[in-house]
Amino acid sequence: MGIKAALPRYELYLYSAVLAGALIWAGSWIFEASSENINRKAFKQSVKPGWHYFGRKMDVADFEWAMWFSTFRNHILFALAGHVIFAKIFTLVAAKHRSLIFAMYGGLAVLTTMGWTFMALVLSHCIILYSVALVKKKWMCFAAGLITLASLKLEPYNSWQESMVTGSFNLQDVLFYGGCGFSIMRCMSFALENCDKKEGSYTFSDLLKYNFYLPFFFFGPIMTFDRYHVQANNTQLGRKEKEMWNITTKALLHLGVILVVDVFFHYLYILTIPSDMKLVSHLSDWCLAGLAYSNLVYDWVKAAVMFGVINTVATLDHLDPPQPPKCITMLYVFADTHFDRGINDWLCRYVYDYIGEDHDQIFKELLATICTFAVTTLWLGPCELVYIWSFFNCFGLNFELWVAKLCSFPPFSIIERGMGEAMGRRIRGLFNAANFWAIILYNILALNSLEFAKMVGRRLIFKGFPLSTLSVLLVTYCGVQLVKERERRQALLDDPEPVKKVDGGKEKAE
Repeated sequence: MGIKAALPRYELYLYSAVLAGALIWAGSWIFEASSENINRKAFKQSVKPGWHYFGRKMDVADFEWAMWFSTFRNHILFALAGHVIFAKIFTLVAAKHRSLIFAMYGGLAVLTTMGWTFMALVLSHCIILYSVALVKKKWMCFAAGLITLASLKLEPYNSWQESMVTGSFNLQDVLFYGGCGFSIMRCMSFALENCDKKEGSYTFSDLLKYNFYLPFFFFGPIMTFDRYHVQANNTQLGRKEKEMWNITTKALLHLGVILVVDVFFHYLYILTIPSDMKLVSHLSDWCLAGLAYSNLVYDWVKAAVMFGVINTVATLDHLDPPQPPKCITMLYVFADTHFDRGINDWLCRYVYDYIGEDHDQIFKELLATICTFAVTTLWLGPCELVYIWSFFNCFGLNFELWVAKLCSFPPFSIIERGMGEAMGRRIRGLFNAANFWAIILYNILALNSLEFAKMVGRRLIFKGFPLSTLSVLLVTYCGVQLVKERERRQALLDDPEPVKKVDGGKEKAE
């Protein structure tokens, strides 16, 4: 069925009303649970005094969020502000050498922050993978890159490397793993792109310019070498119409989102509550569903803010960086599920699309997804939780293809063609609603815990059946249809319906 299949307007209004009511209802349960348990002993470590004029404590369970906007805030602002000023001056003075200027500033900032031993370690990774890149054998580049990445993610090799980077800077361990991990992935991108270069090879200087671009260095996103090399060496610099206005608007939007999240953290303890399983076991099914959904939304917001701030700086440098991830609310297929578009682009370019090709053959798709999630498992750090996460997401991605293949054969294809586009969209929406909750359950275990994911699954699928199960699926179905409507309107903007002449010379859209 086509993506442009429309539904009656009153039906969409009904879906909007049901979804809004359900979100308010679930939010009220979470607010009540947060307010009534604010003084629980289990909350002492993660619920701290917040902004005093709210008169409430604040959920600080997320280490990354607290790190970025408290301990690390001044470091980020200072380093990125210096980069913007430095880059702007030298872009005006020597536009031909701006990629070199970016790398010099980035290298100096990394050296000042982390010291000589860390710099030597990163350079050793670069030298090893550059040497392998000169052979121009993709399998060798992959093998060398994955072995180097494994040395950072597996014991005892990671502890040995980390022990070399010592100092009093309290965020040194975070920057160590971020800087080294993203450096290795960038070096692999460089090596694989060098294999495709028909004449000669890229220089070691090209690799250093690529790797030490400061906004991407510690926290990403990863921009593949082919894109960065072209954009950073482009001397025909200019701004599109209203580009600076858009950059300013996005920067203010990110600031607004940060403030809104902080306000919500004073009233909804969505991160702390799932860690207290005794409390979770006494919550309502709607509260559990709201907690699972809100945790996924929050993780998307966190990624969108982090990459959005970095992307704003990169856009000021006349780059076109990977965009923030697609919101979990807009997802109902596994193929679109990712929380780091840079890593996703990297995996698609060098693994998933390379092996799976057109993604239409079942066995090729299975091999492509297994290899993709194997690399992802290594990137995240092999452990039981990551194994489970990888298995279920790999299964979900393949199951979608199996179902699509099955539905393309009679009698399913005949039934679908005979029911009309609107009804076909409704039927698909029902399956998409179930798929949406599969995505949430498969990913919530990586964000919270396996115990919380199992608790949500049992309550919504088994103990809550049929009332809670069907009511949650009904609300999800309404949300999926609203997302499909948004996609339909966007499809019409991108590819308007053809207009043809009818009797009397009038025109109508097909």
